[in-house]
Amino acid sequence: MLKLFPAVDVLGGKAVRLYQGDYNKETVYAARPLDAAKRFFDEGGEFLHAVDLDGAKAGKPVNDKEIGEMIRFSGMKTEVGGGIRTEDDIKKYLDMGAARVILGTAALENVGFLSEMAQKYKEKICVGVDAKDGMVATRGWLDVSNVDAFEFLKSVRNLGVKGVIYTDIARDGAMQGTNMEAYKKLRTIEGLDIVASGGICRYEELLTLNDMGIYGAILGKALYTGALNLKKALSALSEGVC
Repeated sequence: MLKLFPAVDVLGGKAVRLYQGDYNKETVYAARPLDAAKRFFDEGGEFLHAVDLDGAKAGKPVNDKEIGEMIRFSGMKTEVGGGIRTEDDIKKYLDMGAARVILGTAALENVGFLSEMAQKYKEKICVGVDAKDGMVATRGWLDVSNVDAFEFLKSVRNLGVKGVIYTDIARDGAMQGTNMEAYKKLRTIEGLDIVASGGICRYEELLTLNDMGIYGAILGKALYTGALNLKKALSALSEGVC
């Protein structure tokens, strides 16, 4: 069954959502990120997606204190991303109890590092690909490379990475649905556990992703605005109906 990852993005020590990755278009949803995480746990959540937005820009962990609290006290298996560029960063979060860490910019800019970390930490390493018009964006979505996201994910698979998160930046926070065509294409890459991210706002989308064999889905703004309810989403998946 499709695994659901409610998202808690941390900026300035608070839980926020951005619109299409724009740091100037933030909405604060909780003064304490842990409060947001506990809410999702109370609604039946098993997994959590935590991102250090300040860290993504700075290239190093910034809100690790707040994220550490969520890892230790939320009750959920937490994956962490944002500014993780060194093995020390990886070890820091794994020592805190993170289920896995997400490499984004570091994965694109240092393939040797990605390969080494994937071999050493295996399933605890996940690659996050944020795409703008099909090209990989880095550094908190501030820079767009000339690397095709689909081809990059094929190369990542060949390095031994299994878990990947694909976000269509144009859909993120827009509440206009996710990019199903992208996931249909990505599903053709054998050996990857794909997590869909960006714009999911309807229960029907979750059922479609589940039927496609997608591994997981990250839910952000839709949960905070009430367009989706985590408990209802989990129920819909288990029963196969909205």
